[in-house]
Parts: sequence; C-alpha cells; structure tokens
Amino acid sequence: MPPGSPPSLNRAQRDAVATLSGPVLVLAGAGTGKTRVITYRIAELIRSGIAPHRILAMTFTNKAAREMRERALALLGKRPRGTKPPEISTFHSLCVRVLRRHARLLGYPEEFAIYDRGDQESLARSALRDVRVGNDKLRPGDLLALIGGWKNRGLSPSKAEDSAEKDKEQLAALAYNRYQLGLKASGAMDFDDLLLNTEALFAQFPEARFAESSRFDHVLVDEYQDTNDLQYRILKAFADRHRNLCVVGDDDQSIYGWRGAEIAHILGFQRDWPEAKIIRLEENYRSTEPILKLANTLITHNTARHPKTLRATREGGFDPRFLRFEDEVAESEGIVREIDLRLNPKEPGPKVIPSDIAILFRTNEQPRAFELELRRAGIAYKLVGGLSFYDRREVRDCLAYLRVLANPSDEVSLLRTINLPPRGIGASSIDVLMKVAVDRGLPLWAVLPEAPSNGDLAHGVGDRIEGFRRMIESFRARLGKEPLYKLASELITTIDYKAEIKRIYREAADADSRWTSVEAFLNSIALFEQRHEDASLLGFLEETALAGRDDFKDDDDRQPHAITLMTLHSAKGLEFPHVYLVGMEEGLLPHARSIVEGRGIDEERRLCYVGVTRAQATLTMTFAKGRVKWGKSRPSIPSRFLMEMRGDTERAQRAAAAAAALFGRGEQPGDDAEAAEVPAKKAGGAKRAKRSAKASGAKAPGPKPQSSKALSSASKRASS
Repeated sequence: MPPGSPPSLNRAQRDAVATLSGPVLVLAGAGTGKTRVITYRIAELIRSGIAPHRILAMTFTNKAAREMRERALALLGKRPRGTKPPEISTFHSLCVRVLRRHARLLGYPEEFAIYDRGDQESLARSALRDVRVGNDKLRPGDLLALIGGWKNRGLSPSKAEDSAEKDKEQLAALAYNRYQLGLKASGAMDFDDLLLNTEALFAQFPEARFAESSRFDHVLVDEYQDTNDLQYRILKAFADRHRNLCVVGDDDQSIYGWRGAEIAHILGFQRDWPEAKIIRLEENYRSTEPILKLANTLITHNTARHPKTLRATREGGFDPRFLRFEDEVAESEGIVREIDLRLNPKEPGPKVIPSDIAILFRTNEQPRAFELELRRAGIAYKLVGGLSFYDRREVRDCLAYLRVLANPSDEVSLLRTINLPPRGIGASSIDVLMKVAVDRGLPLWAVLPEAPSNGDLAHGVGDRIEGFRRMIESFRARLGKEPLYKLASELITTIDYKAEIKRIYREAADADSRWTSVEAFLNSIALFEQRHEDASLLGFLEETALAGRDDFKDDDDRQPHAITLMTLHSAKGLEFPHVYLVGMEEGLLPHARSIVEGRGIDEERRLCYVGVTRAQATLTMTFAKGRVKWGKSRPSIPSRFLMEMRGDTERAQRAAAAAAALFGRGEQPGDDAEAAEVPAKKAGGAKRAKRSAKASGAKAPGPKPQSSKALSSASKRASS
C-alpha cells in the first residue's frame, strides 16, 4: 500500500458507504479515494441483501467501468454459481442494451447498425447534396460537428432549426433532418443517437421507461460532474421510482464543458433531489500540505462551487516553486536539465525514476520544445494523447520540402512532395520518370527537366512537373541569402499548404489544430536561427535528425521507464510524485479562447486546479517572459492563476484586465510592444544557457522554493 493510503475507510468514506437509501451526493475532492468509496458501497449494498443484478453503476470510460467491476467483485469474493453480477458500464453501453430491447418502438430494427465516422461522413455528404448545399458553404465534417452539438443538447432536427441563428446553422439544420432520415432508412444510429434515442424512448413510451427502471433498485454514477443533459435525464429516469441514487463527483474538477458536460447538474443536485444527503470527502491521500494549500486558495476564486477544503494526510512536503524563463527554449532547457539532475543526482541519496515525473501543458503544441531537449539529453519520454510532434503528418510534409531544397537527390522526400498538394502528377507519370532515371543510372531529380518533352507522359503532365521543378529551384537559389524562417514561410504559402490541410481535415477544429502544428514548426526554425549565428538549412535538418525521434517510442520495450508529457485534460485522474506545470501564461492557461469569448475562465481555473492536484511530492510551475509567435519573440503575460494561488488577487485582476484588452483586439502578447521584443542574436548561445541554468537550480529530491521576485516583477510588467 503506497505511503499515505488509508488502511481503512475514514469517517466520511464510511458515511458514504453506509448510507444505503435515498439520494446521496458524495463530493469527492482530488485524491480523496472516490473509487474506493464506490466499490465498497457496491459491496456493502450486496452484503445488506440487495441482489447484485439489481445494482446499476455508470461511468464514462470502459477502463473505469472495468476497474470498478474488478474491485467490487474482489471485495465480495466467490459468488454462488448462477449469481448475476452488478451491471457496471458506460452510459453508451447501457443505452445500446436498452435500445436493443425497444428499438422497434422508435422505428428501428433491433439489429440496428452503429455508424462509424466514415459512414457518418458519407451520409452527411448525401444529406448536403439533397438540400443542395455546396462544399463551399458547409462541409460534411462541419455539419457533423453541429449535429453532434445539437444531439448532446437533446435537440431534434425541428428544434435545431428553431434554435439556429447563423446562416450556416440554418443550412445545417435542414441537412440534419435529411441526415436523420437517412440513418433511419438504413436502420442505423450514430454514436450520439444512442443517448438521444434512449432519452426519446423514455419520454415517448412510459412502458419502456418503467420496464427498464424496474430492473434496478440502486443507481450509482461516477464522475457525475461530467454528465451532459441527455445523460442526466436518462439516469433520472432510472432513479425516479426508487430514489436510491448515489452520485460521486467533484465540481472543482469539471473540465469538459466543451464536450457538453454541464456543471449545473452537480451544483444543483439538492434542488432536483431535495431529500439528498451531501457527504464531503476532504482528506487527501495524494499530495502534501504545501501543494494543497495552493490548490485550495486557487479554487476559491470560483464562486459557483460546493465549498470544500482538501486536507493533507501526508506530513511535511516541499513548497511549490514558481520559475520564470526568458522564452520557451530556455523553459525546456532548464526543466530538462533539472530532470536530468533528478534522475542522475551528483550527491548520494534516493534516485528518482523517470516514471515519477510528468510535464503537464495546456495545448498540444507546447511539448515540441520539450521533446527536442529530452532527446538531446537522452531521456526517455512518453507523449500521452497524441503523436510525437515530429511524427505528425503535416510536420513530416514540411520537413520533406525542406529536405528537397537542401538535397534534391533525396528521392524519398522528392516522391513525397512532387504531388503534394495534388498538382496532377499521378503515380503512373512518376513511374515513367523513374524508369528513365533507373535506365540511365541517374537520380529522379536529374531527369525532371526532360519531362515536358517526354512523349510517354499524358498531355500537360510534363509542364506541371516543370512548374514544380522551377518552384523548387527558385527557393534553392535563395538559400543562404535570407532568413530560413522567411524562406520556409513563403514556401508553405506558395504551395498553399493551408488549403491542403483544409481539404484533408474537413472539421474546422481538426484543420485548425493541424495548421497550428505547422506554425509551431515554423517557429522552431525561427528559434533555431536565434540560437545559431551561422544558422543554415542543413544545420536545422541535422539538428532535427540527430534529436533521435525514433529512439523513444511509446512501445519501445528497451525503455521501460519514461517521463510523461501530457495535456492537463489527459492528466485528470492520474498522479505523479514530481509535476512540472509549464506555460503558465495568459493565452495558454487560461486559454486565449476563454479570454476572447469572456466566458470559460472558471473552467480554465478548474483545469489549473486539476494540474496542481496531480502532484504528490513536488510541484514546479513555470512561465516564460516571451514566446515566439509568427517568427518573432513577443512578451507574455503571467497567468492570473499564479497570483491567485498565492493570494495576490489584485495583481491577478490586473493580469486578467491586461489579457482581456490584448486578446480582445485579436492580438497576441507583444503586438503593440515592439520595443519589448527579444533581439534574435541576444536570445541564444551562452547567455541563454546561463539564464536557464540559473532558473532551474534543481537539488534532488526537493528543491527549495525560489523566484517569488521573478513572479512579482513579471506581474508588475503585465499590469503596467
């Protein structure tokens, strides 16, 4: 049993387990043992005489359901032969079983198909054709995104049409109706229909609702703060008759509003269930008191919440640190240098293992700099929740173009780029040229000039190949004469790669994410130029190649221990002895979108709270004075959350006001502060190394708190 784990249930946990009738809201703070409470409660219900199959427990992931089931059955021990176990599943799995029994009432066959994404897109294209809406007005991916949003809110096509405000929404509402008719005609449902149709079934057919709700005498729900409106109405239908509903959750960890989760359900539980008993789990078995002190102080700035205060059961602990760095490169260098010292201490003492360490960030673009530094240092890492930056298709496409500029004889890169984006040079045309090159013992590039006169090529193909060749040669002629960043940016613009991304990724959110990766790649070139006075294309390509991107893949058995890089959303439910929460700046955390829209700051604060409460022993929070945006270093505003958790509300408010003014104009930090930009030459080399070394100053196992002055001065700068 790990240090700090409860040898038995504490008083609040026992109360939650022993209260076996009526509605119960268990407010389970971070690290307070909520899974333990749910599984012990299921076991206690069975011991009290409730038949196991009369118990329904719902959660959000198959992994969580499986873990809950295994723990509960382990507590019960061997069961008599033929005894049915409790029904423990996700919401969607439960709804599939309900609909298999009653789908005919809604006009669907009991063997209805469940459409995957490809099926949905085909149907969406057909629906858009039926209502005569072109791709230029509404793409299939955008239509599906709008339909998914409507379904999560429980809106039918007619209700969606009534709520549509923009022209795009009105067109989508028309197509939504055709889309649903197409599903029904095919005897199929999509993933969102599983919830929507179950709710419709219960609303339209009371006998079906009664039949399903009568199957259970007790309902338990995990992660209740993440329920959307449809899920709430479904579980209410199951529990209304017997009122034995136990929900476990934490409003302070409600971070999925963008998926439709509605925090009002947990905040208004007593309004909907007036006789409910509320139990607070506040004893934290994960973190030390200094970490929890910051978390408690931070979250009190959210006024719409159930009051609760986490109390540490672990004694002692190191004060969390706040570190300021010059920019994202210094941030990654300093943190990786400190991690290296933790893993390989120069002084005798307990050695930290890599899996004890996590670097947490808000956006998918932030880990790029850390990946590069970790590879340089030879430290294994695991990037959770996505591909490595350098393995992303769009980044590999950009690298391939640069490799062709550096060496046109690089046939792998040439073959990748010659028809990217599509320019009418098909595989058969490339085969013709490859045969010529092989017959004459020449690289493919050497025979491209002959393409216009090659009679084996289809009409016009030779001219298109010549256009591609001349474009590459024109950029090659500029190498060494102008900055790499400018050259690469213009190349990406010339080939109109942004349009290619939009063509491939039809959903706007996907396309935006991919294009952000391209911008991050271009920024990495600018940073390379800042670090090296004699920066060259070959030097940049060499650095990316020597970083050893293939050395530490997620499934590499040779590296059983690796530090973890993950987004804050992916980190929920996990814990690590040593946590680095990076990029604590306005525009990152809180995210720029929440600042621009003027809402969502409370959820961003909860996201920060989740990050802080992942730490067990040490917590380090970092921010940069500036970050590269569009090829230039621009000053950043330290996150208001840094000041809030230290109790400095006045400075936090000034930082928030500065961010609102800045991002409200659609700008980025530094757009109106050209004088504050970091000079490219001064930002690199030995001075940067000195700065980051000074900022990191790690001593295992627990560095002393430092840099409160840094935070203060940065806050003053932000508010001036």
